[in-house]
Amino acid sequence: MQASSRHLVLAELQRKRLYPVALDEVAAAPARTAARRMGRRSAVALWTRSIATLLTAGVPLDRALAFTAAQTGHPGMTGAVLDVRRGVQSGASLADAMARHPRYFDALFVATIAAGESSGALDAVVERLADHLEESAELRSQVLSALLYPVIMSIVSAVGIVVLLGFVMPRFADVLADAGGKLPLTTRLLMSMSALITRGWWLWLLLGAAAVMVVPATLARPETRRRLHAWRLALPWIGEFERKYLTARFARTIGLLLRSGIPVLPALRIARAAAPNIVFQDGVDHAAAAVTEGGTLAPALAGTLPPLALQMLAVGEESGQLETLCLRVADAYDGDVRRSLRTMIALIEPAMILGFGLLVGFVALAMLQAIYGINLNAL
Repeated sequence: MQASSRHLVLAELQRKRLYPVALDEVAAAPARTAARRMGRRSAVALWTRSIATLLTAGVPLDRALAFTAAQTGHPGMTGAVLDVRRGVQSGASLADAMARHPRYFDALFVATIAAGESSGALDAVVERLADHLEESAELRSQVLSALLYPVIMSIVSAVGIVVLLGFVMPRFADVLADAGGKLPLTTRLLMSMSALITRGWWLWLLLGAAAVMVVPATLARPETRRRLHAWRLALPWIGEFERKYLTARFARTIGLLLRSGIPVLPALRIARAAAPNIVFQDGVDHAAAAVTEGGTLAPALAGTLPPLALQMLAVGEESGQLETLCLRVADAYDGDVRRSLRTMIALIEPAMILGFGLLVGFVALAMLQAIYGINLNAL
């Protein structure tokens, strides 16, 4: 029997009314290593693809759940799938059994599975859901990977600045103090910056402690988060990039829900969670209210989605192919996000190198001017 822990093996044997004489672990260390390497989202996406493949091949649901539970590579996911299997065996629907584990199966997942069960096309729906999870994971991974390089560059630059101003400059300042004479302006500026770091460490520590206490509490307030999200969307380049990213996630989610047979209004209420921006979610809520009153979707989303997305959604409503156009919107803005990321990396890398080079050049100039002044005084 394959399981991630002795407890799960005992529980499964007890359910089958079997009593083990001996219970030994085999190859437990590789399983734990795999569990450490795979995150929760990756485990859910991998499991969804696995069960979609089995259901498409005609494997019964109970057998598919039993097989995939042992192949998740994530202990929590394994326990959730086994509990889902027990719920299905006791007579519950697959969607209801999954709803008991919102950590692994969110509202989108449960609603899509419920639509597949009601339509009798569970294998096709799970296949589309697996595609959706993989595409969303790929886009998220590309965004995080693109942002990782600027973060690393910023950390390296900050460490370099602290080393220069906190360790190199104080020793150089002692030499200049012994030599006497009037120092150049650049040298005085550099020494003031060094003193701010070396002697004002308590101020930085106080500011850091205050930020740790104040910032989380401030960001926890809904109004503060709403203003922050609105300000972020209003930024010239960053706001446009975030709106494209949110549009891609929202359009792909609602397209999947509509294609699975879920009506527009419930699909809107579920898809709003795919956009982690309060202002964007408020726009989706406004659109849902307008649709409830008999309005059309595209005009109700004006101001929330970009103009091109609105035009494509309007065409989808007119032609009766809204789900297809939603997925095309998602594909189009996925491409825009990837191109924007490549452009951002191409611009940030030389800009950060140039900025750090200018700082090093300023430090070198200040030191050389000071040394030149000392030599002139000596003559």
